[in-house]
Amino acid sequence: MQDGANKTVRPRGRPRAYDPSVVAGRTVDTFWTCGYSATSLDRLATATGLNRPSLYAAFGDKKTLYRGALEAFAVQVRSEVDAALAAPPIAIALRHFYRGAIAVYLSGGSGPRGCLFVCTAAVEAVNDADIRADIGRVLQGIDAALEARLRQAQQDGETGTHQRAGDPARIASAVLHSLAVRARTGTPRRQLDRLADAVIQIIVTTA
Repeated sequence: MQDGANKTVRPRGRPRAYDPSVVAGRTVDTFWTCGYSATSLDRLATATGLNRPSLYAAFGDKKTLYRGALEAFAVQVRSEVDAALAAPPIAIALRHFYRGAIAVYLSGGSGPRGCLFVCTAAVEAVNDADIRADIGRVLQGIDAALEARLRQAQQDGETGTHQRAGDPARIASAVLHSLAVRARTGTPRRQLDRLADAVIQIIVTTA
């Protein structure tokens, strides 16, 4: 009879046969490329390597999967926006902000994908209050980050102080969303860069 201390303790239940982070990443990619309506559970199952029952049991229905993808993307956006806007002076910060966004918008194995929120969630927001709230929080967060950075630039004397920081912040944000749509519809990078540079010049000289 073996001593109890020498027995191998085996975990109960079936071991997980997938990496949740990999599945989440493939889910984001699928919704980002195809949009919500065109993404079926069969397409998600193929992309993730899980069958439909396993996918549903582990992650929920299609809407839950989509909102999870939006949240994962939002976390990435918040991190990248904060890092870009931390650079001084304001012109360099905005350049990092736009160049980083453009690089993301032009990514995708099948072609430029734009922004997951602007290019897919905006479509669903009309008829879905949850998704409308999701996209609203992200857009408001970007506005707030830009406004805080521009207010700091005004306090540091990098720009003028005759205009409320919220106004140029919303202009900067609006151009960001325009870049996402333009990227997804095939606008070349050089034109996207020129548009970003033009708005940076306007903001820095008039804010």
